Amino acid sequence: MNNNLIAGKTKEEWMELFPIMTRIISTKEVFWKSNSYLPFEKAMKEITLKEEDVREAEERLKRFAPYIAKVFPETKELDGIIESPLIRINNMQASLGKIFNQSIDGDLLLKCDNMLPVSGSIKARGGIYEVLKYAEDLLIENNMLSLEDDYSKIESQAFKDFFSTYTVIVGSTGNLGLSIGIISAKLGFNVTVHMSSEAKTWKKKMLQDIGVTVVEHEADYGKAVESGREQEKLDEKSYFVDDENSIDLFLGYAVAAYRMKKQLEELSIVIDEDNPLFVYLPCGVGGGPGGVAFGLKLIFKDHVHCFFAEPTHSPCMLIGLLTGEHDNISVQDFGIDNITIADGLAVGRPSGFVGKILNNLISGCYTVSDNHLYSLLSVIKDSEGISLEPSASAGIYGPGLLMQAENGRKYLEKQGLVNKMNNAIHVAWATGGSMVPKEIMDEDYKNGKKLIKD
Repeated sequence: MNNNLIAGKTKEEWMELFPIMTRIISTKEVFWKSNSYLPFEKAMKEITLKEEDVREAEERLKRFAPYIAKVFPETKELDGIIESPLIRINNMQASLGKIFNQSIDGDLLLKCDNMLPVSGSIKARGGIYEVLKYAEDLLIENNMLSLEDDYSKIESQAFKDFFSTYTVIVGSTGNLGLSIGIISAKLGFNVTVHMSSEAKTWKKKMLQDIGVTVVEHEADYGKAVESGREQEKLDEKSYFVDDENSIDLFLGYAVAAYRMKKQLEELSIVIDEDNPLFVYLPCGVGGGPGGVAFGLKLIFKDHVHCFFAEPTHSPCMLIGLLTGEHDNISVQDFGIDNITIADGLAVGRPSGFVGKILNNLISGCYTVSDNHLYSLLSVIKDSEGISLEPSASAGIYGPGLLMQAENGRKYLEKQGLVNKMNNAIHVAWATGGSMVPKEIMDEDYKNGKKLIKD
């Protein structure tokens, strides 16, 4: 028996089967175009989730909007809807062109989930949605709520007392834990967040300050999730938010696509066959970017092209999609250490649930070095005055790689997009940043400036 086999093959056999694997294992930056990508209608034949599921999630968030507006005053301007701006970043586009020494055709926009109210990251979408759905289910089952009620009444002490007999659990590298912790504590739930070794100290302290129990693990994200699952088994009144397999999380993220459609229309941006949309999504385990990509494909179908962005030391979704092994395979299997400054993306094993749904819908993946994450963070601060955390800058790198990398050019040729790039809309999804303490943000900025000078 060969104990060195990885999903039935040796490392050398995987490298021979997929030559790009050599660069991935060497933690070099790569751009990979999916060979499994299919036209939208063909891809959807194997997928059970449909547009109605996303619409149902959107309606649930609308029902909770009066409650959200009441307990999180920063959401009042949007009547309790947790949403972020979509803005043009022309100066950053020019700077990106200089970095890649070529013009970035089309328009570059930033989806500012770094500015999302309540928890300051993309996780405010799926994470908060799943907890709200769990809360609604409990209240309806116990005859404390009907769908026709004004949900702002949930803010009262009677509801908090009810929720205090239940526990919400999650395993996280940081941002999902923040979103779950903040909304669960506000509702009145007991909350336990299992944090992996990559999680930032300030995120742990922020949770502890609002009464959340934080369990720290020396191991990575996988161990934190495993521990959360084990805790749920011990208490029948507990609920585990499963970042790897949750349909509810996925649908909560997907709602973002419908809101972005409206924002594009408000900017007078048309997406069609002659005006393609490219979206670049930082990816950890895959739930957030997977849900957003799924929603975008439902709306724009073959006119949108979604790419996942991962750190060179944590390319779990790339390896899962490339090999077709999904969650049967990890970066550690190939000797990759899963150590990166992008704590939200420091995941060694991808979500098999997301990988299988997106297998024929995702256009490709690319990886970004920590040094480039730092430098991009400083460049967008200088050019646009926008502060991001390192993982959130991964999306900005995408347009340059798409147009410069050999696989990027091949993708454009195969899809008949080469002559349409002057009309292209590029959207980099900025996944987090507004809650990062100023001293840490300043240190990240200095690191980026130093790298640029060197």
